[in-house]
Amino acid sequence: MIEVDLNSDLGEGFGIYKAIGDEEIMKDVTSVNIACGFHAGDPLTMERSVDLAVKYGVAIGAHPGLPDLMGFGRREIKVTLQEARAYVMYQIGALAAFVRAHGKKLHHVKPHGALYNMAARDHDLALAIAKAVRDVDENLILVGLSGSQIIKAANELGIEAANEAFADRAYLPNGELVPRGVKGSVIDNVEEISERALEMVKNGKVTTIDGSVIEIEVDTICVHSDTPNSMDIVKKLRNFLSSNGIEVEKMNR
Repeated sequence: MIEVDLNSDLGEGFGIYKAIGDEEIMKDVTSVNIACGFHAGDPLTMERSVDLAVKYGVAIGAHPGLPDLMGFGRREIKVTLQEARAYVMYQIGALAAFVRAHGKKLHHVKPHGALYNMAARDHDLALAIAKAVRDVDENLILVGLSGSQIIKAANELGIEAANEAFADRAYLPNGELVPRGVKGSVIDNVEEISERALEMVKNGKVTTIDGSVIEIEVDTICVHSDTPNSMDIVKKLRNFLSSNGIEVEKMNR
């Protein structure tokens, strides 16, 4: 039996602005990545998100981003390696406090947005993030773009890494994600998403935006909560994978 984790980035409201659909998504995913206050989220949103994650028994991960609420953490900002390490440690610690208050342990860390994409390319930045994760808790899993510098940095430091694939995002031939400003970068057709995910998990391949096929290693699949129809996509994707012999389970550590 082939196994794969299904994750989503949640808790991405702020103050009076609420993220819609988080609870419905949590019913069908196996892991969640909760915003920690830099790109989205706030103490009350974080606590509510952890409450729901505990209720539905999903693995809880921190989703640290760049300090950019206005840009939702999707704008690249030049930061030093010391800043990046401190930002990640700070955000992990904030979410871990809520998780611990519920008698649970933080399971993983997945960088958000621009920080994620920058670290996927930049080994030094990836190493700074991996060191932050290790120094907070060496048992945490570091989630990163499949085959990227984040995965290499985690392996270098001897912490667990999880190769992530995106069912709702288009790929470039070099294995990176197509920038969101490019037409076709976000995929919201549930049938296409399901077929792509099955091909990724079962055969280790994905078709890129130019039609070429590249190899990909997959431990966890992400569906973004802000992708149109995300609640319906997650439910149908999980059922589709299960019906095709894929067991949807939490990432192991």
